[in-house]
Amino acid sequence: MSANVPELLDAWRMVAARRCFDGQVPLSDMTRLQGLVADTEGQCSYALEFGRDDDMQVAYVELTVDTELPLVCQRSLQRFLLPVSLKQRLGLIRDEAEESALPPEYEALLVPEDSNLRPLELVEDELVLAVPVVPLSPGSEAVEKDWFATEEELNKANPFAALAALKKQ
Repeated sequence: MSANVPELLDAWRMVAARRCFDGQVPLSDMTRLQGLVADTEGQCSYALEFGRDDDMQVAYVELTVDTELPLVCQRSLQRFLLPVSLKQRLGLIRDEAEESALPPEYEALLVPEDSNLRPLELVEDELVLAVPVVPLSPGSEAVEKDWFATEEELNKANPFAALAALKKQ
């Protein structure tokens, strides 16, 4: 993780101060992501911006993430890089009852009682959600082909040929 981003941030103090952080983290530091990607080569750039909505006075953290996730295409079984560029505004709430008061463009983020957030966990959560269920490389061809029997399969002895001969008698 970058040196200018603390490991723990007090969410409410960051909102009051309208703090911004940016950094880079290697994909290898994200343990929950490791089982979803082909390998952990690469870097992830991210930014966190804390603030309060002018209209609704909702406390939020806006997360921006840019990286390329190494995945295995399920059509070709080849490694490819999926570009991920996302911007997510997370509405900070103290308990689940506050979630319904958030505007629709906000995703709820339940702040722990000690009000400490781990920036790396927020980034990793968004990357885990960005991994497709079935990764497909954009350049891969769809396998929509009719598979015809080979000549060898056609010439193979039919086990029911003897029954056909009995039927003719």
